[in-house]
Amino acid sequence: MVYPIGKRILFPIVRLWIGKIKGIENIPRNGQFIISANHTSYMDHFCLGYIVVPHLNKKLHFLAKKEHFNNIAARIWHRYAGAIPVDRESGGKKALRWAAKALKEGKIIGIYPEGTRSLSGRLQKAKTGVARLALEAKVPVVPVGLIGNFEILPKGKLVPKLKKATINIGTPIHFTEYQKKAINKRALRKATNQIMKEIAGLCKQEYTKLK
Repeated sequence: MVYPIGKRILFPIVRLWIGKIKGIENIPRNGQFIISANHTSYMDHFCLGYIVVPHLNKKLHFLAKKEHFNNIAARIWHRYAGAIPVDRESGGKKALRWAAKALKEGKIIGIYPEGTRSLSGRLQKAKTGVARLALEAKVPVVPVGLIGNFEILPKGKLVPKLKKATINIGTPIHFTEYQKKAINKRALRKATNQIMKEIAGLCKQEYTKLK
């Protein structure tokens, strides 16, 4: 059994903050994929885990900045959760290589394209790491829009408010048009904009496309 603590203890507690879930049928039953969402709160991790782990009985491996592994308690938790440490100073290249290997082994990867939590609740400029990983590993991206988590637990707060979050899951994005093309900066930005456009629609926001 995967995540016995999470499934038996943690997820029933997380359910207190979960409202509507739309599109659960869009999560692939077979094969590897990346799940990507807007990022405004630590609640985002639990929401994505809540819809993936019980549905597939698999761990969801998040990419997390290496600073989260600095103290013992956080390191134990992140190791148990299967988190992948990211060194932002090096551009996260090592973490992306690890993630690509994990995808080939059948693991599920969770990444926030924005890279860090939003301080306003609004979408930020996305980095191209998700697109690069998807194109190199040749796997789809499942876009998710999370609504309400910023109001529940914004950055800097320790106690979540008892409100409900909405989880909107979009159809997987397949990047077949890129498979026979060189992966350059333009292609990565185009694919990133495609991912963010879907996430923006799912979380009822707008995203300014970048070239």
